[in-house]
Amino acid sequence: MTSQKTGASVLGVQRILRFGNYETAWTWLHKLRRAMVRPGRDRLSGRVEVDDCYWGTSEERFRGRYLGPKTVIVVAAEEDGKGIGRIRMARVPDATAASLQPFVLVAIEPGSVVHTDGWNGYTDIETKGYIHEVGLLRGQKRLASEFLPRVHKIVSLLKRWLVATHQGWVSHEHLDYYLDEFTFRFNRRTSRSRGKLFYRLVQQAVQVEPVAYKDIVKQVRGRKKSHHKI
Repeated sequence: MTSQKTGASVLGVQRILRFGNYETAWTWLHKLRRAMVRPGRDRLSGRVEVDDCYWGTSEERFRGRYLGPKTVIVVAAEEDGKGIGRIRMARVPDATAASLQPFVLVAIEPGSVVHTDGWNGYTDIETKGYIHEVGLLRGQKRLASEFLPRVHKIVSLLKRWLVATHQGWVSHEHLDYYLDEFTFRFNRRTSRSRGKLFYRLVQQAVQVEPVAYKDIVKQVRGRKKSHHKI
């Protein structure tokens, strides 16, 4: 999980550790993913870009932020000069203010500059103690990726990783834990020692409550165990 920059696939872990079945390897990886978010971690601060995207059915089939058979992911990325600092991301029910603004409150320190597009789901976040900068696309020739380049780069890297490492077989129900893994890995991308990542993950793993396979998969409804995407 830590020695490879792209992480580990279930089949790879099953083969290396010679597990007898797929579910054992999948459970091990999910136990580690659950340990990748440290309780009470510092919120993002300074200037932060925020935007939402979709995972699932091709976005080109839908207009605007209509939510069909796909999942909404909201992403926040610190501006570090022209580069990217730390990130946060989460799966949310939809792209309404009721879903997006609680994410901002949890992920970003009040007093920070929050840079978004003109979507009304981000309206009034200045009343929550933030400085809100809006990049309006209407009537502009510039692309959304030019207004919010850091978030768009993160989204591109995330989708590439989900497809390349996991072949896209990530269920919506368990997507949160893959987002945690991506965040853990991205925020430590400049570390020169993979051993430090190993130590950090072990340190956090002994602090989380144990969880059994049956408890991890019980949230997947309406599917037989052998058929759900894991």
